Amino acid sequence: MDPSVRPGTGEQAKQHALKLLRDAITQGEMAPAQRLVENELAEQFGVTRASIRAALIDLAAEGLVERIRNRGSRVRVVSVEEAVAITECRMVLEGLCAAKAAVEATEEQLDRLRRLGAAMSEAVAAGESMTYSQLNRELHALLREYSGQSVADELLQRLNAQLVRHRFQLALRPGRPQRSLPEHLAIIDAVTARDPKAADQAVRVHLTSVIAALRE
Repeated sequence: MDPSVRPGTGEQAKQHALKLLRDAITQGEMAPAQRLVENELAEQFGVTRASIRAALIDLAAEGLVERIRNRGSRVRVVSVEEAVAITECRMVLEGLCAAKAAVEATEEQLDRLRRLGAAMSEAVAAGESMTYSQLNRELHALLREYSGQSVADELLQRLNAQLVRHRFQLALRPGRPQRSLPEHLAIIDAVTARDPKAADQAVRVHLTSVIAALRE
């Protein structure tokens, strides 16, 4: 790292390392069970080993890293059953966000959801699974934003970060976009119709389908 852009020490350096590590894990650049060697990461990110260690402790609290006594740290492996349990929690929180968005969203925001639904349909028709996956994540993020539920938003971001590997696997599974598209469109239809009960139910139907796909 160029010394001119090297972060400072203490909290600043820890936050720098924390962001880089979190991004690498949640974007799939670091695989489950991959060892996280403090000396190597400190050199790579241009911070002290103490800053890396502090960042790893925080990531362990977020469920992204596993610290093994006398053996260091590694990217935490999330089993299928744990992924199912996390998705069950998401079902409650995302249902809440969709219901709140149906009430709180502005007309401009609802128009954006409609356009997003059209883009998702186009991506599926064109066979662009990764584009569809990106739009899928955008939809869920917008629902959290439009809900005004900051606590639920923070909790969901932490839960979703733990599912990164399973999310990538589902995105690449043949036929999955075609199965999930109608579920996402149903969520958009319920929210834009300003029907909170239907929005909550549509989210639950969708995530029930996700759970079934995880178990396949």
